[in-house]
Formats: sequence, structure tokens, C-alpha cells
Amino acid sequence: MKTSIATVSISGDLAEMLAAIAAAGFDGVEIFEADLLTYDATPAEVGRMVRDAGLELNLFQPFRDFEGMPEPQRTRAFDRAERKFDLMGELGADLILVCSNTSTVSLGGIDRAAEDLRALGERAAARGIRVGFEALAWGRHVNDHRDAWEIVRRADHPAIGLILDSFHTLSRKLDPNSIRSIPADRIFLVQLADAPRIDMDILYWSRHFRNMPGEGDLPVKDFLAAVAATGFDGWLSLEIFNDQFRGGSPRSISVDGHRSLVALMDAVRREEPAAAAIVPPMPDRVAVSGIEFVEFAATTESAPSLVRFLHGMGFKRAGRHVSKDVTLYRQGGVNLVINTDRDGFAHSAYLNHGIGVCDIGFRVADATATVERATALGAQLFESRVGPGELAIPAIRGVGGAVMHFIDQSSALSRLWETEFLPEDDEVAVADSRLVGIDHIGQTMPYDEMLSWLLFYTTIFQIEKAPIVDIIDPSGIVRSRAIENADGSLRLTLNGAENARTFAGHFIAESFGSAVQHLAFSSSDIFATAAALAANGFETLAITPNYYEDVEARFGLDPDFADRLKASNILYDRDEQGEYFQLYSPNFGEGFFFEIIERRGGYRGYGAPNAPFRIAAQKRHLRPKGVPRG
Repeated sequence: MKTSIATVSISGDLAEMLAAIAAAGFDGVEIFEADLLTYDATPAEVGRMVRDAGLELNLFQPFRDFEGMPEPQRTRAFDRAERKFDLMGELGADLILVCSNTSTVSLGGIDRAAEDLRALGERAAARGIRVGFEALAWGRHVNDHRDAWEIVRRADHPAIGLILDSFHTLSRKLDPNSIRSIPADRIFLVQLADAPRIDMDILYWSRHFRNMPGEGDLPVKDFLAAVAATGFDGWLSLEIFNDQFRGGSPRSISVDGHRSLVALMDAVRREEPAAAAIVPPMPDRVAVSGIEFVEFAATTESAPSLVRFLHGMGFKRAGRHVSKDVTLYRQGGVNLVINTDRDGFAHSAYLNHGIGVCDIGFRVADATATVERATALGAQLFESRVGPGELAIPAIRGVGGAVMHFIDQSSALSRLWETEFLPEDDEVAVADSRLVGIDHIGQTMPYDEMLSWLLFYTTIFQIEKAPIVDIIDPSGIVRSRAIENADGSLRLTLNGAENARTFAGHFIAESFGSAVQHLAFSSSDIFATAAALAANGFETLAITPNYYEDVEARFGLDPDFADRLKASNILYDRDEQGEYFQLYSPNFGEGFFFEIIERRGGYRGYGAPNAPFRIAAQKRHLRPKGVPRG
């Protein structure tokens, strides 16, 4: 099955669009008429540009307000169609989209519409052109693909076929299974789009909030499964109207689009027997069971400041790499690696972003299969020099360029620490702070990258997305969305900052792009942890006393319990399932921080109601504006 994307889905002029679409791996492109008319080249030149890019021009669109017109509008509609056919001849396009009429003067009637399309089919066939009819969800008389199909069926012309669009079907909550009875040869093209569920006017929703399959909430997989059941093996195309996409990078949006299509086709192939050949085989989404390690990029000069933080939280040096300047720190089930080697990716990351997380090691069921699936979905393979005593650990680059390694238990990778690290005792005595694992990792990125990260993770791993949450910063709002596996052993929070004045926005500016902003460790006893931190001389982030007066009243807490929280700067939240305790480190640098949490009962959230209070405290410790870095 061939893939394409409409020019309306991405930004730039036609030359930029075509280059991005081709580079992403699409087979073809839909030319949206407005994008053609605003480009300074003849239709013939544009057609050559498409072919020179290695693409097919699989659709020209849209042709509006055609069927069911009274005279004289009907005659003018046919004249307009002839003009479009002339233009298509110059372009080298042979399929045009006719969308159902929205004009207030249009006349209803299935037979009238069929007659008009049959007449249009005669004219199109004489030019070697086919016409695809699509039901707009807001069409005046035709707004259901079932009616559109009946019109095409009654038109009974080889040049007239059906174009199906997932948004137009699913936004109206129509059952896509009705598609299964449509003959495959009468479907000329299938357009796909997802969208978040928003209660608003369908036209406005469609024009501004569509997104890639897998990024929204519509059952796009069910829609494509119904299409595949017909035996359809033609063009699958993305038609995404989204303000954010039209202002973003054409290359990154195109990559996301191709990834979404391939992942969707793979998911359908696994469930719909008729879709066996829809996409080349690849490994299924890979089970992931947690974080094996987090690696920090640093230098010998900057690393001691990070080590003091780790010692304060009870981490101890546990090993040194056999051949590189890399040190392992451990506590409970947490492995933190500090890389001060001056050769390799970590050093490059340090030069670009400063001290911070440069690599995450994921525990997966099959490391090789993870890389195979990721690269099939367009991820960039990461390869580095394997030195003496080192393992070749499968790895890829993430959306922001950071590295992800994959560790499994079924290969030599299970002995990573014994193989690559020499045991080493820490000369610094620290109290065990009861940390038992990594609860979650918080990644911060510009808001327009958030959907890219979401798609990246959910198409590779067996993880699901939680509802989006607004994080209230005193200077604005940060959109946050968690992705989790079924048992909660892997949790990632994706935090999209729109405002540079927010704490998250400041971090992005200081780190020069998206990055891990915080690590949240899980504690077996938050109060014992707080006592150990104090014994280690670790000062936690100070929370205003006003917070504790409010939280005591809001939850009806025992005053002595509230005082215990206050004494240790522990924040508290509760829902119907359980309780959540949080304490924070001071800022490390300009925005990175550590969090320590304890979950009691079935609490599944991340303490979002507490965010304004801790962010206000964190921002009080930022470098004042105008003061250069130290």
C-alpha cells in the first residue's frame, strides 16, 4: 500500500514541502490547490518538481460545491470542473477530490447528485481523469460516507469513485464497519486523520485540531481495519489541518506523519486478516519494564557538583567503567551513570547542552527487536565505538537527539554491569535514603514537539497515554501528558512549554532544547527518606508555610500529620485510590531537579495540584534576568 500526505498538512512553500515529504519516505503527495496557486511556478513546473523529488502526484484537491446545484450554478460548476481538468493536465495529476456540497443554494437528492457525478465522470474520462467523491462531515445534504457511497454506486461510472476520510466518519461517530461492504475497486483513495475529543463545531474542530493517527482520541485503527477488510490496496494519505503543524518544521511533521502511518498499518495488519500485505512485517510494539540506567554528561570539573547531590540523596559510587571515564552510582534499583569521557556522544552533549541527562537505558523484552521496530518507524540508529570489554548495546536517537539504549535479560546485555564496570567502593559515608527505583522521568520540550515525542514512544513501546493535564506555573501553563506501561514500572511525563517565562520554558532556553528536566525516585518511606536526607546534609526545596495551612484544611489532615509534612517540606495529594507524597531537591543548575515520591494505595497521578507551589519555590532560586551564567 502506498503512502502520501497532503500539502495542507505541513508548512513551507511547495519546494520545502516536497523535499520534506520525500525525505520522510512517502510515496506521493496530495496537492492542495491553495498551495499550488500561491507558489511562483507553472503547474507543469510543479508537476516536474513532484516527479523530480521521487514522488507521485496522487490527488489534486479540493473541488467544492459541485453536486446538486440549480441553474445557472450547475452550468458554472461544470465549467469550473473543466478548468480544473485543464490545470490537472498540466500538473500530470489524474485524480481530483470532489467534496460534498455545503452551499445554501444546493438541492438535495441522491439521484440528482448521482446524475451530476455521472455527467462529470463522462467529461473526466475523456481527459484520462478520475473523480473521487467525499462526504464532508458538515456537508449540507451529504455528510455520511454511506450516502456518498450510494451516490457513487448510482452514478455507476468507472471514472467516479469514493474517497473515504477517517475524520469525517469518526467525528460524526459513524460506525466504520459499514465500509466493509464497499467494493475495494470503488474506493479511489483513503485519507486519515486523528483528533483529540473536543466538544465543538465540527468544521472548526476539523480545520484547526486534527493530528496524526495515534496522537488523538479517535478510533482510527478501527476505521482502517474496515477499509482493509474490503481488500483495498491503494493510496493511504494524511490530510491534517492543524495550526501547530502549519507553523512547525516541515521535515519533523513529515517524519511524524510517516511514522504514524506505518505504525497504524502495522497495528491493522496484526488484527485484520485481509490486511496481510498492508505493510512489510516488523516486530510488534515492545514490552518495556522500566529504566535500567540514566546517564549524565559532565566534565571532570563539573561532575563533583552533581556527585554532591547524589551523595546527599544516599547514592554511593559502585563502579568505574573498564575503559572510559564513566562512574556508576547506585541506590536500591537505581543506576545513575556520570560520563566525563572527552571522546564520544556524552561529551558532545555536554558541549551543546551543559551538564544533564544525555542517555536513558530502557529495560525491554528484546533489545534487538526494539531497534528493528524503531528504525522501521523512521528512528535514527545510534552507533558508537565499542571498546575493549564493552558490549554492543542496541541504541537509537530520540526526537530531540538524545540517545536511548535498550537492555534485555535474554542476552549478554543482562550482564552489562558485571561486564563493563569494575566494582568500586565509595569513600564517602552516606545514610541510605530508602530509594527503591525510578518512579518517572520528566521530559520537557517546546509544546510543538510534544506530539512528536508522544508518537515516538507509543509507536515503539507497549505503553499508553494518559489524559493531558495543565500544569499551572505562575507565569503561564505547561501542558503535561504522561505515558505509562500497564503495571506502572515505566512512567514518562512529557511537558510541553509554550511560554519562555515558565519554569519549564526557562529550562528549555538554558539547556538549548528539549531534555530530561527531572528524575523522580520512589521511596519506600518518605518520612524516613527525609530524615536520611537531613542526616546527609541535603537541603530539600523549601515550601511556603501557606501551602501547609491550605493542604491541612483542604484534606482535613490531622494537625500533627500536617506538621510532619511541613517540617520535611513534603507535599501531599490524595484521590479516591490513594495518597501521594513529594519532596524536591533544590535546582541543579538552571532548572534541572530531582524529585522523591511515595505512592500509597492506587494513586496513579503525579501531584499536579501541587505544581504551582513547588514551581514558585523553584523559580525563586533561578538566576536573575540579565545575570550571566557563572
